[in-house]
Amino acid sequence: MIERIILIDKADPQSFYGVNNNNMQLIRNMFPKLRMAARGAVIKVIGDDAETALFEKRIHELEDYCVKFNNLPEDVIIDIIRGEQPHDKKSDGVIIFGLNGKPISARTPNQQRLVDAFMNNDLTFALGPAGTGKTYVAIALAVRALKNREVRKIILSRPAVEAGERLGFLPGDMKDKIDPYLQPLYDALEDMIPPLKLKEYMDTNVIQIAPLAFMRGRTLNDAVIVLDEAQNTTTHQIKMFLTRLGMNAKMIITGDATQIDLPRSTASGLIHALRVLRDVKGIGKVEFGKKDIVRHALVQRIVEAYERFDEEREQQSSTTDAEENT
Repeated sequence: MIERIILIDKADPQSFYGVNNNNMQLIRNMFPKLRMAARGAVIKVIGDDAETALFEKRIHELEDYCVKFNNLPEDVIIDIIRGEQPHDKKSDGVIIFGLNGKPISARTPNQQRLVDAFMNNDLTFALGPAGTGKTYVAIALAVRALKNREVRKIILSRPAVEAGERLGFLPGDMKDKIDPYLQPLYDALEDMIPPLKLKEYMDTNVIQIAPLAFMRGRTLNDAVIVLDEAQNTTTHQIKMFLTRLGMNAKMIITGDATQIDLPRSTASGLIHALRVLRDVKGIGKVEFGKKDIVRHALVQRIVEAYERFDEEREQQSSTTDAEENT
Protein backbone atom coordinates (compact mmCIF):
# COMPACT_ATOMS: atom_id res chain seq x y z
CA MET A 1 0.00 0.00 0.00
CA ILE A 2 1.35 3.40 -0.94
CA GLU A 3 0.11 6.97 -0.68
CA ARG A 4 0.19 9.37 -3.61
CA ILE A 5 -0.40 13.10 -3.43
CA ILE A 6 -1.86 14.60 -6.59
CA LEU A 7 -1.97 18.35 -7.20
CA ILE A 8 -4.83 19.85 -9.21
CA ASP A 9 -3.31 23.24 -10.01
CA LYS A 10 -4.57 24.00 -13.53
CA ALA A 11 -8.32 23.41 -13.31
CA ASP A 12 -10.84 25.39 -11.30
CA PRO A 13 -11.60 23.25 -8.20
CA GLN A 14 -15.33 23.96 -8.30
CA SER A 15 -15.58 22.89 -11.95
CA PHE A 16 -13.40 19.85 -11.33
CA TYR A 17 -15.09 18.51 -8.16
CA GLY A 18 -18.60 19.46 -9.29
CA VAL A 19 -21.59 20.73 -7.34
CA ASN A 20 -21.59 19.20 -3.82
CA ASN A 21 -18.49 17.19 -4.85
CA ASN A 22 -20.62 15.04 -7.16
CA ASN A 23 -17.74 14.50 -9.60
CA MET A 24 -15.43 13.36 -6.82
CA GLN A 25 -18.05 10.95 -5.53
CA LEU A 26 -18.36 9.42 -9.00
CA ILE A 27 -14.57 9.07 -9.21
CA ARG A 28 -14.55 7.32 -5.82
CA ASN A 29 -17.20 4.88 -7.01
CA MET A 30 -15.15 4.02 -10.09
CA PHE A 31 -12.04 3.28 -8.00
CA PRO A 32 -13.58 1.18 -5.18
CA LYS A 33 -10.23 -0.35 -4.13
CA LEU A 34 -8.69 3.01 -3.28
CA ARG A 35 -9.08 5.29 -0.30
CA MET A 36 -8.94 8.96 -1.16
CA ALA A 37 -9.43 12.42 0.32
CA ALA A 38 -9.65 15.70 -1.53
CA ARG A 39 -9.08 19.13 -0.03
CA GLY A 40 -8.65 22.20 -2.18
CA ALA A 41 -6.11 21.52 -4.91
CA VAL A 42 -4.74 18.36 -3.23
CA ILE A 43 -5.98 14.79 -3.62
CA LYS A 44 -4.47 12.06 -1.40
CA VAL A 45 -4.98 8.46 -2.48
CA ILE A 46 -3.92 5.21 -0.77
CA GLY A 47 -3.85 1.78 -2.37
CA ASP A 48 -1.97 -0.60 -4.62
CA ASP A 49 0.94 0.92 -6.58
CA ALA A 50 -0.46 0.10 -10.03
CA GLU A 51 -3.99 1.18 -9.10
CA THR A 52 -2.86 4.53 -7.62
CA ALA A 53 -0.64 5.15 -10.66
CA LEU A 54 -3.62 4.61 -12.97
CA PHE A 55 -5.72 6.85 -10.72
CA GLU A 56 -3.15 9.67 -10.96
CA LYS A 57 -2.99 9.32 -14.75
CA ARG A 58 -6.79 9.50 -15.09
CA ILE A 59 -7.04 12.48 -12.71
CA HIS A 60 -4.63 14.50 -14.85
CA GLU A 61 -6.57 13.54 -18.00
CA LEU A 62 -9.75 14.77 -16.33
CA GLU A 63 -7.97 17.96 -15.28
CA ASP A 64 -6.78 18.62 -18.84
CA TYR A 65 -10.33 18.20 -20.14
CA CYS A 66 -11.68 20.51 -17.43
CA VAL A 67 -9.09 23.19 -18.24
CA LYS A 68 -9.91 23.08 -21.94
CA PHE A 69 -13.71 23.04 -21.68
CA ASN A 70 -14.34 24.70 -18.27
CA ASN A 71 -16.69 21.83 -17.58
CA LEU A 72 -16.52 18.19 -16.48
CA PRO A 73 -19.75 16.28 -17.24
CA GLU A 74 -20.50 12.88 -15.73
CA ASP A 75 -20.33 11.02 -19.06
CA VAL A 76 -16.86 12.46 -19.73
CA ILE A 77 -15.62 11.29 -16.30
CA ILE A 78 -16.88 7.77 -17.00
CA ASP A 79 -15.31 7.66 -20.48
CA ILE A 80 -11.91 8.95 -19.36
CA ILE A 81 -11.67 6.66 -16.31
CA ARG A 82 -12.58 3.69 -18.51
CA GLY A 83 -9.77 4.72 -20.84
CA GLU A 84 -12.14 5.67 -23.63
CA GLN A 85 -12.03 8.83 -25.71
CA PRO A 86 -14.85 11.18 -24.65
CA HIS A 87 -17.15 12.51 -27.33
CA ASP A 88 -15.27 15.67 -28.25
CA LYS A 89 -17.15 18.93 -28.45
CA LYS A 90 -17.08 20.64 -31.79
CA SER A 91 -14.19 23.04 -31.48
CA ASP A 92 -13.81 24.28 -35.06
CA GLY A 93 -13.52 28.05 -34.91
CA VAL A 94 -13.83 28.13 -31.11
CA ILE A 95 -11.42 30.54 -29.42
CA ILE A 96 -12.03 29.17 -25.93
CA PHE A 97 -14.75 27.45 -23.95
CA GLY A 98 -16.11 29.85 -21.37
CA LEU A 99 -18.09 29.34 -18.19
CA ASN A 100 -19.90 25.97 -18.05
CA GLY A 101 -18.37 24.97 -21.38
CA LYS A 102 -19.97 27.78 -23.40
CA PRO A 103 -18.09 28.02 -26.73
CA ILE A 104 -16.74 31.48 -27.49
CA SER A 105 -15.92 31.94 -31.16
CA ALA A 106 -15.74 34.61 -33.84
CA ARG A 107 -19.31 35.52 -34.82
CA THR A 108 -18.55 37.75 -37.79
CA PRO A 109 -15.91 37.76 -40.57
CA ASN A 110 -14.17 40.75 -38.99
CA GLN A 111 -14.03 39.04 -35.60
CA GLN A 112 -12.31 36.14 -37.35
CA ARG A 113 -9.92 38.62 -39.00
CA LEU A 114 -9.04 39.86 -35.52
CA VAL A 115 -8.28 36.28 -34.45
CA ASP A 116 -6.04 35.82 -37.50
CA ALA A 117 -4.34 39.20 -37.07
CA PHE A 118 -3.53 38.37 -33.44
CA MET A 119 -1.90 35.11 -34.52
CA ASN A 120 0.23 36.83 -37.16
CA ASN A 121 1.23 40.08 -35.43
CA ASP A 122 2.63 41.20 -32.08
CA LEU A 123 0.59 44.42 -32.21
CA THR A 124 -2.98 44.57 -33.53
CA PHE A 125 -5.43 47.47 -33.73
CA ALA A 126 -9.16 46.61 -33.59
CA LEU A 127 -11.26 49.61 -34.57
CA GLY A 128 -15.00 50.07 -34.82
CA PRO A 129 -18.28 51.06 -33.19
CA ALA A 130 -19.68 49.84 -29.89
CA GLY A 131 -21.14 46.35 -29.81
CA THR A 132 -18.93 44.76 -32.47
CA GLY A 133 -17.27 42.42 -29.95
CA LYS A 134 -13.75 43.70 -30.49
CA THR A 135 -12.91 43.92 -26.78
CA TYR A 136 -14.63 40.63 -25.97
CA VAL A 137 -12.71 38.76 -28.68
CA ALA A 138 -9.45 40.43 -27.64
CA ILE A 139 -9.89 39.24 -24.04
CA ALA A 140 -10.87 35.74 -25.24
CA LEU A 141 -7.62 35.58 -27.24
CA ALA A 142 -5.67 36.67 -24.16
CA VAL A 143 -7.34 34.02 -21.98
CA ARG A 144 -6.62 31.34 -24.60
CA ALA A 145 -2.93 32.28 -24.68
CA LEU A 146 -2.80 32.08 -20.87
CA LYS A 147 -4.58 28.70 -20.74
CA ASN A 148 -2.25 27.33 -23.43
CA ARG A 149 0.73 28.59 -21.38
CA GLU A 150 1.93 30.71 -24.29
CA VAL A 151 2.20 33.64 -21.84
CA ARG A 152 2.42 33.96 -18.07
CA LYS A 153 0.04 36.86 -17.54
CA ILE A 154 -2.71 39.03 -18.97
CA ILE A 155 -2.69 42.79 -18.57
CA LEU A 156 -5.88 44.72 -19.33
CA SER A 157 -5.97 48.49 -19.31
CA ARG A 158 -8.24 51.45 -20.07
CA PRO A 159 -7.77 55.19 -19.83
CA ALA A 160 -9.79 56.67 -16.96
CA VAL A 161 -10.91 59.67 -18.96
CA GLU A 162 -12.47 61.46 -16.01
CA ALA A 163 -9.43 60.85 -13.77
CA GLY A 164 -8.47 64.22 -12.24
CA GLU A 165 -10.84 65.76 -9.72
CA ARG A 166 -13.87 63.53 -10.16
CA LEU A 167 -12.05 60.41 -8.99
CA GLY A 168 -10.96 62.23 -5.85
CA PHE A 169 -14.56 62.73 -4.77
CA LEU A 170 -15.51 59.07 -5.18
CA PRO A 171 -15.58 57.02 -1.94
CA GLY A 172 -13.01 54.34 -1.14
CA ASP A 173 -9.37 53.71 -1.95
CA MET A 174 -7.77 53.98 -5.41
CA LYS A 175 -9.06 50.54 -6.48
CA ASP A 176 -12.62 51.52 -5.53
CA LYS A 177 -12.28 54.75 -7.52
CA ILE A 178 -10.98 53.17 -10.74
CA ASP A 179 -13.01 49.93 -10.78
CA PRO A 180 -16.10 51.54 -12.39
CA TYR A 181 -13.95 52.44 -15.42
CA LEU A 182 -12.64 48.89 -15.69
CA GLN A 183 -15.90 47.00 -15.09
CA PRO A 184 -16.43 46.03 -18.77
CA LEU A 185 -13.12 44.14 -18.61
CA TYR A 186 -14.19 42.30 -15.45
CA ASP A 187 -17.51 41.41 -17.13
CA ALA A 188 -15.74 39.73 -20.06
CA LEU A 189 -13.38 37.78 -17.79
CA GLU A 190 -16.28 36.55 -15.65
CA ASP A 191 -17.80 35.07 -18.81
CA MET A 192 -14.67 33.07 -19.57
CA ILE A 193 -13.04 32.00 -16.29
CA PRO A 194 -14.74 30.30 -13.29
CA PRO A 195 -15.04 32.61 -10.26
CA LEU A 196 -12.56 30.84 -7.96
CA LYS A 197 -9.93 30.53 -10.69
CA LEU A 198 -10.41 34.15 -11.69
CA LYS A 199 -9.98 35.27 -8.07
CA GLU A 200 -6.79 33.21 -7.84
CA TYR A 201 -5.45 34.79 -11.04
CA MET A 202 -6.28 38.28 -9.77
CA ASP A 203 -4.80 37.69 -6.30
CA THR A 204 -1.53 36.39 -7.78
CA ASN A 205 -1.34 39.10 -10.48
CA VAL A 206 -1.54 36.55 -13.28
CA ILE A 207 -4.37 38.76 -14.53
CA GLN A 208 -3.88 42.46 -13.92
CA ILE A 209 -6.48 45.13 -14.63
CA ALA A 210 -5.26 48.68 -14.27
CA PRO A 211 -5.84 52.19 -15.62
CA LEU A 212 -3.44 53.34 -18.29
CA ALA A 213 -1.52 55.65 -15.96
CA PHE A 214 -0.30 52.59 -14.01
CA MET A 215 1.60 51.29 -17.07
CA ARG A 216 4.32 53.95 -16.95
CA GLY A 217 7.82 52.63 -16.29
CA ARG A 218 6.93 48.96 -16.83
CA THR A 219 8.29 46.48 -19.38
CA LEU A 220 5.65 43.87 -20.09
CA ASN A 221 7.17 40.46 -20.91
CA ASP A 222 5.47 37.08 -21.43
CA ALA A 223 2.05 38.67 -21.56
CA VAL A 224 -0.95 39.55 -23.67
CA ILE A 225 -1.70 43.22 -23.13
CA VAL A 226 -5.07 44.71 -24.12
CA LEU A 227 -5.70 48.45 -24.20
CA ASP A 228 -9.41 49.18 -24.45
CA GLU A 229 -11.09 52.49 -25.38
CA ALA A 230 -7.80 53.72 -26.85
CA GLN A 231 -9.54 56.63 -28.60
CA ASN A 232 -9.51 58.32 -25.19
CA THR A 233 -5.74 58.26 -24.84
CA THR A 234 -3.58 61.30 -25.52
CA THR A 235 -0.69 61.09 -27.97
CA HIS A 236 1.80 60.87 -25.07
CA GLN A 237 -0.20 58.17 -23.29
CA ILE A 238 -0.47 55.83 -26.27
CA LYS A 239 3.22 56.25 -27.12
CA MET A 240 4.06 55.40 -23.52
CA PHE A 241 1.81 52.33 -23.70
CA LEU A 242 3.14 51.06 -27.04
CA THR A 243 6.72 51.23 -25.79
CA ARG A 244 5.89 48.92 -22.84
CA LEU A 245 5.91 45.89 -25.20
CA GLY A 246 8.45 43.34 -23.98
CA MET A 247 9.75 39.94 -25.04
CA ASN A 248 7.23 37.19 -25.87
CA ALA A 249 4.40 39.67 -25.56
CA LYS A 250 1.45 40.68 -27.74
CA MET A 251 -0.72 43.78 -27.69
CA ILE A 252 -4.26 44.39 -28.86
CA ILE A 253 -5.49 47.97 -28.95
CA THR A 254 -9.22 48.56 -29.35
CA GLY A 255 -11.03 51.81 -29.96
CA ASP A 256 -13.87 53.69 -31.61
CA ALA A 257 -12.91 56.98 -33.27
CA THR A 258 -16.55 58.13 -33.14
CA GLN A 259 -16.69 58.05 -29.32
CA ILE A 260 -13.84 60.31 -28.24
CA ASP A 261 -14.47 61.71 -24.75
CA LEU A 262 -11.34 63.86 -24.55
CA PRO A 263 -11.58 67.66 -24.38
CA ARG A 264 -11.93 69.21 -27.84
CA SER A 265 -8.45 70.75 -27.59
CA THR A 266 -6.81 67.32 -26.98
CA ALA A 267 -5.93 65.09 -29.94
CA SER A 268 -6.79 61.39 -29.77
CA GLY A 269 -3.70 59.26 -29.33
CA LEU A 270 -5.33 56.39 -31.23
CA ILE A 271 -5.88 58.43 -34.41
CA HIS A 272 -2.37 59.88 -34.15
CA ALA A 273 -0.79 56.43 -33.64
CA LEU A 274 -2.57 54.99 -36.67
CA ARG A 275 -1.08 57.75 -38.82
CA VAL A 276 2.41 57.40 -37.37
CA LEU A 277 2.51 53.59 -37.57
CA ARG A 278 0.73 53.05 -40.90
CA ASP A 279 3.91 51.84 -42.70
CA VAL A 280 5.44 49.84 -39.82
CA LYS A 281 5.72 46.11 -40.48
CA GLY A 282 4.38 43.60 -37.97
CA ILE A 283 1.29 45.59 -37.04
CA GLY A 284 -2.19 44.28 -37.82
CA LYS A 285 -5.32 46.37 -38.22
CA VAL A 286 -8.94 45.22 -38.34
CA GLU A 287 -11.75 47.68 -38.95
CA PHE A 288 -15.23 46.73 -37.73
CA GLY A 289 -18.44 48.21 -39.11
CA LYS A 290 -22.15 48.39 -38.32
CA LYS A 291 -22.69 44.91 -39.78
CA ASP A 292 -20.42 43.47 -37.07
CA ILE A 293 -22.59 44.67 -34.18
CA VAL A 294 -23.56 41.60 -32.16
CA ARG A 295 -25.49 43.25 -29.33
CA HIS A 296 -29.23 43.95 -29.37
CA ALA A 297 -30.45 44.72 -32.91
CA LEU A 298 -31.45 48.17 -31.70
CA VAL A 299 -27.77 49.05 -31.12
CA GLN A 300 -27.07 48.88 -34.86
CA ARG A 301 -30.02 51.20 -35.58
CA ILE A 302 -28.80 53.63 -32.90
CA VAL A 303 -25.33 53.74 -34.46
CA GLU A 304 -26.82 54.34 -37.90
CA ALA A 305 -29.08 57.12 -36.57
CA TYR A 306 -26.13 58.95 -35.03
CA GLU A 307 -24.15 58.61 -38.27
CA ARG A 308 -27.03 60.14 -40.25
CA PHE A 309 -27.31 62.96 -37.73
CA ASP A 310 -23.57 63.73 -37.97
CA GLU A 311 -23.70 63.67 -41.78
CA GLU A 312 -26.68 66.04 -41.85
CA ARG A 313 -24.95 68.40 -39.43
CA GLU A 314 -21.79 68.43 -41.57
CA GLN A 315 -23.85 69.15 -44.69
CA GLN A 316 -25.65 72.00 -42.93
CA SER A 317 -22.31 73.40 -41.73
CA SER A 318 -20.86 73.21 -45.26
CA THR A 319 -23.93 74.95 -46.70
CA THR A 320 -23.72 77.71 -44.08
CA ASP A 321 -20.01 78.26 -44.78
CA ALA A 322 -20.66 78.42 -48.53
CA GLU A 323 -23.45 80.99 -48.08
CA GLU A 324 -21.24 83.16 -45.86
CA ASN A 325 -18.47 83.14 -48.47
CA THR A 326 -20.77 84.31 -51.29
